[in-house]
Amino acid sequence: MSPSVAPPTDNGPDPAPDLLLPVPDDDGAPFWDHAARGELRIQTCADCDELRFPPRPCCPHCQSFAARWQKMSGRGRIWSYVLPHPPLLPAYAARPGYNAIVVELAEAPRIRLVGNLVAAADAPLNSVDPARLRIGAPVKVAFHTLPGGVTVPRWLLERP
Repeated sequence: MSPSVAPPTDNGPDPAPDLLLPVPDDDGAPFWDHAARGELRIQTCADCDELRFPPRPCCPHCQSFAARWQKMSGRGRIWSYVLPHPPLLPAYAARPGYNAIVVELAEAPRIRLVGNLVAAADAPLNSVDPARLRIGAPVKVAFHTLPGGVTVPRWLLERP
């Protein structure tokens, strides 16, 4: 599930929202398949019921290779965030004020996902005023399909 840098594209008001595209591997492909259906699911050990993220073939708790994908509520809280200045990648230079957040899932506090806080699922990456970012702020998942066809989870404030 490591990112891959894609060349910039021009597709409207938020050009190149897909600069970092996920590259699904065998273990993580179901995560992206569920996201494409608008579902946030986390890999779970079918033997001991421990959730694990990022996905991997073997449970780190009981060493079982049996897994299933558990549907999550899509709610969480901002555990951490960063506002890259200057942008870490040159292609993001046109997006000042964008954020990268770490979300701790409500029903699984040890599971944390990285994404962006946006005003709406299809809004530009810099659509939320950075002054509104707060550690502990409640968020909910929204899904956005990138021009390349991959659907990614993004995050919306629960109480805008």
